[in-house]
Amino acid sequence: MTARQWSRDLSMGLRFAFSGGREGWIRVVLTAVGVGLGVALLLVTTAVPHALAARTDRADDRMDRTMLNTAKALPRSDRTVLVADVDTTYRDKDVYGRELEPEGADAPLPPGVDAFPAPGEMVVSPALRALLDSADGELLRQRLPDRVVGTIGGRGLLGSRELAFYRGTEGLAAKLGGQSVIRIDRFGEADRSGDGLDPVLLLLTLVVFVVLLTPVCVFVATAVRFGGDRRDRRLAALRLVGADSATARRIAAGEALAGAVLGLLCGAACFLGCRRLADRFELFGLSVLPGDLDPSAALVLLVAVCVPAAAVAVTLLAMRRVVVEPLGVVRTARPARRRLWWRLLLPVAGLGLLATLMGRGTTGGNFNQYQVSAGVVLLLAGVTVLLPWVVDAVVTRLGSGGVAWQLAVRRLQLSGSTASRMVNGIAVAVAGAIALQMLFTGVEPAYTSASPQDLTRAQMQVSTSRGVSVAQASAEFAATKGVDRVYAYAEGMVADRPDADSGWSTLLTVGDCAALRTSAKLPSCHDGDVFTVRGEDVGDDTEALAERGHRVYLDPYDTLAGSEAADASLAWTLPRRVKRAVSVMNPVGEHRGGLLVTPGALPGGAGATLTATFLLRVDDSVADVHDRVRNTAARVDPLARTAVWSETDQSHKFASIRTGLLAGAACVLTLIGASLLVSQLEQLRERRRLLSALVAFGTRRRTLTLSVLWQTAIPVALGLALAMLAGLALGAVLLRMADERVSVDWASVLAMTGIGAGVVLAVTLLSLPPLLRLMRPDGLRTE
Repeated sequence: MTARQWSRDLSMGLRFAFSGGREGWIRVVLTAVGVGLGVALLLVTTAVPHALAARTDRADDRMDRTMLNTAKALPRSDRTVLVADVDTTYRDKDVYGRELEPEGADAPLPPGVDAFPAPGEMVVSPALRALLDSADGELLRQRLPDRVVGTIGGRGLLGSRELAFYRGTEGLAAKLGGQSVIRIDRFGEADRSGDGLDPVLLLLTLVVFVVLLTPVCVFVATAVRFGGDRRDRRLAALRLVGADSATARRIAAGEALAGAVLGLLCGAACFLGCRRLADRFELFGLSVLPGDLDPSAALVLLVAVCVPAAAVAVTLLAMRRVVVEPLGVVRTARPARRRLWWRLLLPVAGLGLLATLMGRGTTGGNFNQYQVSAGVVLLLAGVTVLLPWVVDAVVTRLGSGGVAWQLAVRRLQLSGSTASRMVNGIAVAVAGAIALQMLFTGVEPAYTSASPQDLTRAQMQVSTSRGVSVAQASAEFAATKGVDRVYAYAEGMVADRPDADSGWSTLLTVGDCAALRTSAKLPSCHDGDVFTVRGEDVGDDTEALAERGHRVYLDPYDTLAGSEAADASLAWTLPRRVKRAVSVMNPVGEHRGGLLVTPGALPGGAGATLTATFLLRVDDSVADVHDRVRNTAARVDPLARTAVWSETDQSHKFASIRTGLLAGAACVLTLIGASLLVSQLEQLRERRRLLSALVAFGTRRRTLTLSVLWQTAIPVALGLALAMLAGLALGAVLLRMADERVSVDWASVLAMTGIGAGVVLAVTLLSLPPLLRLMRPDGLRTE
């Protein structure tokens, strides 16, 4: 067989595809749509690495919190700017915020900002501007009342839908040394020392990509076989004029190649359209800029080569079971019995590849990505080759029933492979989803810890900068709608010397008796009392400092802005009678030690050295109670940091991978539904004349509709059962690879299976109107 013959036959198939009249065009269009959907998603996937890298680069470019920059390390100059972290949250969305105070004409601007906003002004992201202008942003407008004077450019945003702002301010120098304010001379110096994923998280990421892409490849392979029955009947005419069977197969491959090439163009057009509109959408909190979706040339070339090659290979492989003769196609006879042994080789080989990696967990080094990918793909591909055998084995043993049942069973007995192809994609997707759910559930405890906070006593925490009046702030929080109780205390450090680099030092906690009782068991308490208590992190220094009449110094670490040494006014003589108390677990979840002091015992001006913390018990039934508290905190102190307590704390990296999985799964499920609908419509079109003939002979439409539903339900039920077994096997192996105990969350397994069945049910319901139209007698017309 020469290359010239191949090219001649393939080109003839290409011409037949576009010159075969209405039927030929319909088949090519259906194939192009099916392939195009898959290609579009593949192109989006190839763009994911660049999109993630672009987000990371922009995050680094605007970085202002580093381990190398501290308030004391950088002196004031014309090239410095003071930056305050004023991040906040509105409902369930994070809002990136910074206050800026340039200290000279050459102060650096953050990326995406053209000029510094003046005090009382701010520049915002497009999404934040839209939110502030909408009715939904009423509470946020109260927190951000500054006048909007500009928009942050794309270089300064992680995604198109990110909520972000920069606002001008003054007086930040007095706040230097706290956790929120820093002086920098450039943006973009990132501390990447903590980057990187451990082996289990890398395994999770790799498996997510493989599991999401495998159903896409299955659908692309299925789409190139649309309209196969009519195409094979046309090939019989070619045999009649002298073409041999090999030539007929190559011509059929040429027709499939035409649909695949057109599908590539459709997919590229769909990808470009999605790319232009990417900035308008957000999925599970993730958004991108259009320029982020820029796949590498190598990956695009790989897709462009593999899709047409797969179309040719799949068609030639499928034609092995079809005998195209000059007088017809031998397809409707009972097919030869399918062999099982070779179909088991794929999943067994996949399990074998993965089995050698069992027990490694996070301590055995990174997993071989090629071995993992090959093992997962082989196991999932085993579902696609086993399903036709399972369908044939079951439908040949199905007994008699009603007319609709008999029509469905007979159709499946004659063309079970066609029904299996429709279900393959959803079966692979469900198997992968079950495996991923098992893996995520199994490793989640390693990345999730119980929160130490006592949510029965408080549910929110607000921390302010130095100098905030605790009494006034407590009154404002107590007056906030939805706040039931406020525990307020201030804290700082005391030492026996003005410079705490040597000598004794301990923690100082200031609050009323009710607040102090949340941290210690007090013998008795009156304003003016001082207590010593030993906590987990505080040693004997507390007892030494608490000697009668001992002179101590507040703020010994020189955190007050502009001071070269602790001021004499910060000296404090302890009262001669210091009581002892027993430390108890406070609502924050810690045993606080050091000195517990009531406000009446402190000298005047001591509040300027202390930071305040407010623990709030709130009524979650009050609408937007958390945002109401955040608004109050912003009035009390623009640099206040607010946290909503939860019962568990989860690794940010683990949560990010789960979010990426949800976003990818949503895209794949959309593709599954669209491709299944196209496939279903193609199958109905193939049977149009048969359905019309049955209606013309008096068959009830209800009977035919039920028969079509049975033809979908039986393969789907078998496919989902097989997918459940494959998913459980893959999930168990992956858990052993992560060195976790194998356990099955049956509720999640059934939920994944139910989602797959729900997609098929939705597609079936959408195909009913076209089915009813195809049952009209005029479907017997022909050209």
